[in-house]
Amino acid sequence: MSTQMNAARRGVATDEMKAVAHDEDVTLDWLIPKIANGSIIIPHNNSRPQKIRVVGIGKGMKTKVNVNIGNSTLNQNLEEEIKKAQVAIKYHADTIMDLSDGGDVGMYRRKLLEVAPIAFGTVPVYEAYNYGVEKHKNPLDITEDDFLNAFEHNVKDGVDYTTIHSGITKDIAKRILAVKRHGGIVSKGGTITAAWMLKYDKENPYYEHFDYLIELARKYDVTFSLGDALRPGSILDSHDELQVQEMINISRLTKVAHEKDVQVMVEGPGHVPLNEVAANVRLAKSLIGEVPYYVLGPLVTDVASGHDHIASAIGAAISASEGVDLLCYLTPAEHLALPTAEEVKAGLIAYRIAAHAGDLVKLREKAIKWDMEMTEARRTLNWEKQIALSIDPEEASRIHARTGQLKGNTVPCTMCGGACVYIMLPQQRFTKTEVEKLQQTG
Repeated sequence: MSTQMNAARRGVATDEMKAVAHDEDVTLDWLIPKIANGSIIIPHNNSRPQKIRVVGIGKGMKTKVNVNIGNSTLNQNLEEEIKKAQVAIKYHADTIMDLSDGGDVGMYRRKLLEVAPIAFGTVPVYEAYNYGVEKHKNPLDITEDDFLNAFEHNVKDGVDYTTIHSGITKDIAKRILAVKRHGGIVSKGGTITAAWMLKYDKENPYYEHFDYLIELARKYDVTFSLGDALRPGSILDSHDELQVQEMINISRLTKVAHEKDVQVMVEGPGHVPLNEVAANVRLAKSLIGEVPYYVLGPLVTDVASGHDHIASAIGAAISASEGVDLLCYLTPAEHLALPTAEEVKAGLIAYRIAAHAGDLVKLREKAIKWDMEMTEARRTLNWEKQIALSIDPEEASRIHARTGQLKGNTVPCTMCGGACVYIMLPQQRFTKTEVEKLQQTG
């Protein structure tokens, strides 16, 4: 079976391409060349048993939002993770990742694949880590084969894309302490890989055996999400030599994957001060080209604990407007605890707002239609339509219906009451044409 990229290079329109073209309101003639050159990807494992809603990620597509769920070594509750997946689907996440690293991670992955019929990602090194903990009580007591086997297990289970920390090499790992980062390495996958390399004085298995990963990825049409193992974990570390060196390696590995028809997106930071967010996107794009770029946030301050979904959505909106293609959400629980289902919703809603704000810059003619409809609904005091058009209709309806609110449309809300601008000057509720008709009829 061929990959989406291989099919595109042969001029073949797959069912997935047709679905994306329809959803994005583009033609296949426009879409196929961009999949062929790697500027748009459609993550979809060809062996995944579930029928999923596929999405296109990349230049010219709407900005997509990813939701992370999954257990930890200290908290394992399958029902709760299923509930989080269901929340992600209900509130329109585009992709989802299972980051479980505790208990039976394979079982969690397979269960969540069943309940989340959208593009599904994982981080295979977490399974290698889990194997070390469960079998040896030592997460670093693992072999090269354990790294590779974990990737194979994920791919064969039907995962659509995998975060692979292939850009961090042994030479870079040896530089980590010398660079003296303020925040250190905050990527779990990056820390596991770096610690293993330094302990055994061996090269990163995901770098050394990248060709083997490509073989499996090509067979199952699994998309590589080349991970930012050295993303800054503090705004003080933004754009240091470790982050940039890893990005250079990832750029080269992307070209290697593309030569074998394997789809790739590249992951970015992290923690980045506000004035460097746009520069980060431009730097990354200068290194990786038009390959889809996927960022975590970024957080524009380190002091928003309990509200990191807001602090990071600020960076996410700027990133999206500068050309980022996929936003990985943060929740209010980031840096504090495993998120609840309610916090998953809060993070997802914040990031959907950020994504749309970015699209108003990147895809203005398409994206602005939603805002135009809302403006019309507000101008005409059409409360039903306003609520239906909201990113979170349930919350909008709950707030609007609070004590004292008049029922129905064409009435003011409790914020302004009789001072409502559309009540005091009712002509504003009509278009110019409607006003002229009213004047003509007396």
